[in-house]
Amino acid sequence: MWKWANFAILVIGLGYLIGKNVPPLFRKRAQEIKQSIADAAGQKKDAEARAAAMDLRLSGLAAEIERLRSDAHTQATSENERIGRETQGRLAKIQNQSAAEIALMTRAGREELRRYAAGLALDLAEQRIRSRVTPNKQETLVDGFLEDLRYRVQPGGRA
Repeated sequence: MWKWANFAILVIGLGYLIGKNVPPLFRKRAQEIKQSIADAAGQKKDAEARAAAMDLRLSGLAAEIERLRSDAHTQATSENERIGRETQGRLAKIQNQSAAEIALMTRAGREELRRYAAGLALDLAEQRIRSRVTPNKQETLVDGFLEDLRYRVQPGGRA
């Protein structure tokens, strides 16, 4: 009979302690998860805004290229009519230079977009790695690396 009474007291005590301490722990964890989700949503929104700004710049670049081509064509036509056949070589040179400038501007814009996208990818990868690598995992990786070095390096020699 006393064993059952002791068991009941133990169960009631454990139930009380669990009921008192576990809900705040769950609330704290739920709050951390909500905060992480809100942070990720903000970062996503920021990245989307940056991507939209880059898309806008690229679409403006296409219009600028078209305008430059149109201007170059108009200039070439008026120069050709005004000067005549002897300046056709010069006009071709101007058009080639304009085309080269347009190509350079296009390449520069694409390169800038690539660098920006690579930076975003690196930032995202860094965030993911930092969120997954705990101090215990870091210590395990370092210990494994050091253990690997011990087996590869001969005493008094090089690897």
